[in-house]
Amino acid sequence: MPYNFDAVTDRRGTNSMKWDVPEQELPMWVADMDFETAPEIREAIKNRADHGIFGYTVVPDAWREAVAGWWDRRHGFKMEKDWLVFCTGVVPAISSAVRKLTTVGENVLVQTPVYNIFFNSIRNNGRNVIENRLSYDGTNYHIDWEDLESKLSDPQTTLMLLCNPQNPAGCIWSREELGRIGELCAANHVRVISDEIHCDLTDTGYEYVPFASVSEVNAQNSITCIAPTKTFNLAGLQTAAVIVPNADLRHKTERALNTDEVAEPNAFAIDAAIAAFTRGDEWLDALRAYLADNRLLVRDFLEKEIPEVGLVPSHATYLLWLDCSRITGDAAEFCRYLRSETGLYLSAGIAYGSNGKRFLRMNIACPASLLKDGLGRLKAGVKAMNLVQL
Repeated sequence: MPYNFDAVTDRRGTNSMKWDVPEQELPMWVADMDFETAPEIREAIKNRADHGIFGYTVVPDAWREAVAGWWDRRHGFKMEKDWLVFCTGVVPAISSAVRKLTTVGENVLVQTPVYNIFFNSIRNNGRNVIENRLSYDGTNYHIDWEDLESKLSDPQTTLMLLCNPQNPAGCIWSREELGRIGELCAANHVRVISDEIHCDLTDTGYEYVPFASVSEVNAQNSITCIAPTKTFNLAGLQTAAVIVPNADLRHKTERALNTDEVAEPNAFAIDAAIAAFTRGDEWLDALRAYLADNRLLVRDFLEKEIPEVGLVPSHATYLLWLDCSRITGDAAEFCRYLRSETGLYLSAGIAYGSNGKRFLRMNIACPASLLKDGLGRLKAGVKAMNLVQL
């Protein structure tokens, strides 16, 4: 079945977080796609809506079978259905786990630059953020293993939040890297929460490695957070899952989610997820190819039209990490300038950690026509800023 990702759907006036902006602005910031979800999912939602009654909803075995089947089929990871626990979202799951698995004043380690909401889940609960800053060589990011081991060995560090694949830089961690992280965490009695919400959004020919699939050590010392929401643009339906192979850790996770009242699905969450994970393969394959083309479009445009802006190579997520160090030492100010002067709304890299100061994050999950508009605005903004600096 052909899918038209070039179609532009007007999202203004729909209470969209992304598009609730002035008319002249083009939002390319929050991780929310501008594509309609797969027809198979829309059909499932319509069928549920046509029933007309939306009472309390339970989690059936069909949901567990759909999730487990997807990870087996798409990622070669066989999981037991009992490992799966429903949650209304990855962020609620992370925040609940932080509260349950750590105490106030303890350290939670993150590898920066990283998804900015991690900081909220840690600090809002009275825990300390510890940064294992990824090393940037001017082109790629690498793990600083010596620093990681040192910080994990601190008795006050009891939890690590891993982003796999990595947001915002789009790194796909190798099996060897994930295995080494798992060994270091286990040796230092540090539990791992692996946020794998972007796992399906890799370039064709590139696959991510589930953290818990690497070894029994990784599996028994981790909670993995997954969802169809980024992959199929379903964030508003609040549907996610956690994978917890260890029975004792799973019991704690279930208690945490139930205590925080984030373990009950709404009337559409289950049907949409089942449709995504049982009937969404063809749509996703087409989406991945389209996103890969968008990535190439940006790369070629920057090389030819804005060589001052560097594109950090990546093969995962629909988010691009733009190196603005040749333009400014403060990309946040440049971000504000772009929005005010051109209407282009990007994310400032400083939000993702102190080592993101010279970067911007761009969401390219949109029709190519909108992407070209955004790139044109970026070019105009760079030109205007250069003139101002002269």
